Amino acid sequence: MIADGELQPGERLPAERVLAGQLQVSRPSLREAIQKLNSRGMLTTRRGGGTFVRDDIEPSFIDPLLAMLKELPESRYDVLEIRHALEGTAAYYAALRATEEDKARIRRKFEIMISKHGVGDPMDEARADAEFHLSIVEASHNLVLLHVMRGLFTLLMNSISHNLDKLYTLPRVFEPLSNQHERLMNTVLESDPDKARQAAQTHLVFVEESLQQIDREEVRNRGHLRGIT
Repeated sequence: MIADGELQPGERLPAERVLAGQLQVSRPSLREAIQKLNSRGMLTTRRGGGTFVRDDIEPSFIDPLLAMLKELPESRYDVLEIRHALEGTAAYYAALRATEEDKARIRRKFEIMISKHGVGDPMDEARADAEFHLSIVEASHNLVLLHVMRGLFTLLMNSISHNLDKLYTLPRVFEPLSNQHERLMNTVLESDPDKARQAAQTHLVFVEESLQQIDREEVRNRGHLRGIT
């Protein structure tokens, strides 16, 4: 919201309850995000006066990893490799620690993700996918893991990894993705940590292989077009 100009320098953030509802996140997650942005010098909290976007904030900022993804799009596979380790762990602990409130949020994010399929911008579906996965990370109740995973998803959503949107327009991909997401959700809801970790890892293997196949098809298509011209 700050990067897009939705929140301007000097502007006060909405009340915690309002902002958490607007972003559809838990209040502890919101506090963690505000603390993170405070530490990065983007927000300032005034005692008794609320939290504000810094007046002297730079008009734009670029995370070094985001710059790397833009310059080297193939490095998104490095992100996927890290997700293998982190999301398997997150699913494991979510299955152990998820509260009833956490489980309700995971179900809601799953339903939103499914409802986005084939409607509007495919990137909206990709973002809903990210929010579903992050709801599981939240349920792990590991703030360090949540912090890292939010950063990784921000990188993916803001990089030039345009294949993310194509992933949701291919009929051969959507049904397996939906089944994998549902299995991941159910293993967490059923409090089965080992199956939850396996479900997360199986899903990410499929995502990586699907993106690689899209890349190969694009390379073949570009070669075919060059041959025609």
